[in-house]
Amino acid sequence: MEATQTANPPSFETVWAILQEVGEKQKETDRQRMKETEERIERQKERQKEHAEWRKEIEQLHKETERITKENAKLIGNLGHNFGDMAEHLVAPNLVEKFRELGFVFEKAYRNTEIKDAKNNIYTEVDITLENGDKVMIVEVKSKLTTENITDHIERMNKVRAHASLHGDKRKFLGTVAGVVMSNNERAFAFKSGFYLIEPSGETFVIRKPEGIYSIREW
Repeated sequence: MEATQTANPPSFETVWAILQEVGEKQKETDRQRMKETEERIERQKERQKEHAEWRKEIEQLHKETERITKENAKLIGNLGHNFGDMAEHLVAPNLVEKFRELGFVFEKAYRNTEIKDAKNNIYTEVDITLENGDKVMIVEVKSKLTTENITDHIERMNKVRAHASLHGDKRKFLGTVAGVVMSNNERAFAFKSGFYLIEPSGETFVIRKPEGIYSIREW
């Protein structure tokens, strides 16, 4: 039987050269991975820096927005107050004549009156008051009429009535609300509350009264 001939094993030099080559490739791979890791870290740092700058910018924008909002609220509040005064000036001069068309003859008219009754703890302000011998019309004027304004006027009417009764005034008190801007909800609520309603109509204004299931309330 012939003996099997085996290949000559690789020399040390060959194995060492292969190991060196593998080592160099591993080093290159490690260097590449390290470089990629460092680049990722730098990108992360840059993103964090950008995020910090972005947050700072957002905070500044929030502060600026709050400042502008406060200034606008103040401006709108002043404008609403001035517009309400202007509406009151526009309504007052023709109010007596307009109510005359509805059968009322008011002999006296007052603007911006106050009740300050410390003894009975009754305090309120009235935009326009119209009076005759047996009736008093209490008018509240707003640039934008809201349901809260109407509710406040009910409370005002109760105070005026209480104060009058304490001073022997037996006249009938009626209420009117006026608004340059209002919705159908405010109109309906005003009529439901028993008030006359003043609203714009062309270049002037009209006075409407409750109809149908609603009627004028007397205090």
